[in-house]
Amino acid sequence: MKITVEDRIREICPAMQIALIRAKVINTPTSDELWSEISEASQRIRDSYELSWINKRPAIVATRNLYKRLGKDPNRYRVSSEALCRRVVKGMELYRIDALVDLINLISMGSGYAIGGFDADKIQGDEVRLGVGEAGEKFEGIGRGLLNIEGLPVYRDAVGGIGSPTSDEERTKITLQTTRLQMQINAFGEEMPLTDTVKWTVGLLEKYAQATEFEIEIF
Repeated sequence: MKITVEDRIREICPAMQIALIRAKVINTPTSDELWSEISEASQRIRDSYELSWINKRPAIVATRNLYKRLGKDPNRYRVSSEALCRRVVKGMELYRIDALVDLINLISMGSGYAIGGFDADKIQGDEVRLGVGEAGEKFEGIGRGLLNIEGLPVYRDAVGGIGSPTSDEERTKITLQTTRLQMQINAFGEEMPLTDTVKWTVGLLEKYAQATEFEIEIF
């Protein structure tokens, strides 16, 4: 799998990096042990940030700035990592979905990076391109219905959109039947060192999704 980034994104974020992680996995309902890790991380976020400080985190700032440069309001279309942190700072628990989705949310909240998580078998073609959403482009956000992605950074496969830093697409979403995972960690600006984030991710995938056959590359 190859990831290419269109010039308009690179011009705004010339130092950006994307970590691509693919693995064979076994998805399950979220275990109490994983949920305990998520609860502890949520409490650390509550202890570390006031609501008004969340969008000052370096990774979130960089993604919000990209939105602004593309003409998208980041307060209306929240970066996923920001939305997660805002939720826990408000005293609300995250949704408990399944092991893969929940551990991705844990990594996103802890690192500050927006992370795309996909069923790799549902991605069409051998290349994913990061570009900019167009007016009228169809994109059904997971749990959100049709999403106006005009001006959003958007990943596309051979068929169409699969994800953005705000929401991923229903067509390629993770389910309990997912056996091959693809993750894209979007470091539009660095916060946690990306190599550390990848190492943390691999450890969680091995522990909670019995992950094997890893393919890892940084673009």
